[in-house]
Amino acid sequence: MRSRYRPPATNERDRWMVSYLDVLTMLLIFFMVGAAKTLQVPPVRAVAPVVAATSPAHTNLLRAQEHFRARGLETKLEPRGLVINLPQVILFPSGEDTVSPEALPAIAQIAGILREIPNPVRLIGHADTVPIHNSRFGSNWKLSMARSQTILELLSSNYGIPESRLSVASYGPYRPAGGNDSPDGRALNRRVEIVILDESASGTVE
Repeated sequence: MRSRYRPPATNERDRWMVSYLDVLTMLLIFFMVGAAKTLQVPPVRAVAPVVAATSPAHTNLLRAQEHFRARGLETKLEPRGLVINLPQVILFPSGEDTVSPEALPAIAQIAGILREIPNPVRLIGHADTVPIHNSRFGSNWKLSMARSQTILELLSSNYGIPESRLSVASYGPYRPAGGNDSPDGRALNRRVEIVILDESASGTVE
């Protein structure tokens, strides 16, 4: 009797091995794709260069600074604005708030430049720590306020600067520019600052 042909048992084992290898291959591909996604670096976006826009108010300050420099007047550009520092010795007699005649030409030059720009202007009086002995002013703070008020009235009445652009402040001896332990330092502290304000610099106006 002829016996039936039986395929070798190794075929079933081979098919099982092939299926097992297919599964391993698929798992390997899955992990490789997952790792590639994890390590993928996002594309770098091109960043346009930042160009600082100059506001009209700041442009006015730069123009005014050039005008002052051309006239030999020193200024300092600060975050709050353009500062013209006028020492008391050229503006007022000691202990007084009446402007000296010798100071009028300098004030006239400053007023001429202020008329060319619309920025607001703050006049700030400062003093030293030496107590004042004067029946008109009870303190250095009051004296420095009176001096800044005098400059405001002069700019408005004599040189046509609108009062709506002008304001005054006084720090007395509390914002010194120098030390109060020497004559030179005290002379630096007795001053009036004319500050052409930079309206675009928020939070910097004092």
